[in-house]
Amino acid sequence: MIRKSNALPWLLLSVVVIALDQLSKWWMVHALHVAGASRAVIPGFLNWTLVYNRGAAFSFLTHDSGWQRWLFVVLAVVISALLIVWLARIARREWRTAMPLALIIGGALGNLIDRLHAGQVTDFIDVYYRQWHYPVFNLADCGITVGAVMLVVFGTFGGKSENGVR
Repeated sequence: MIRKSNALPWLLLSVVVIALDQLSKWWMVHALHVAGASRAVIPGFLNWTLVYNRGAAFSFLTHDSGWQRWLFVVLAVVISALLIVWLARIARREWRTAMPLALIIGGALGNLIDRLHAGQVTDFIDVYYRQWHYPVFNLADCGITVGAVMLVVFGTFGGKSENGVR
């Protein structure tokens, strides 16, 4: 059953995440030109470093033969579809659920566009300290991560929802 005032308008946030993600990736590809190229943003902490990832988070399955591309395409489509159904079933004012879902959907679809277009995801945010480097990531990954953390935090500490159920 779909509610009249459901949370589907929150998909506009997903569109913003997708647009910012794709624009930032386009900008980095044109600014850095070559995979592995890097520019310091905040010396000792943050570089723009162009990396292409054929796998998933932390380069999981990146060196496999190519089948993983389609696995991640199917996962992104299925998960995004399920999250959209979830949005359709909650009230628009349930922002503690709707906002994180919209961020995750935007991130998943941002990386999906890369996989469909190029068979790999463009990453460029390189956070590091001395010899330690976090795996290079992008804005779509930020949307997924921030959305997931928000779901956990709001689900754990958010109190009761407006319908009295946690």
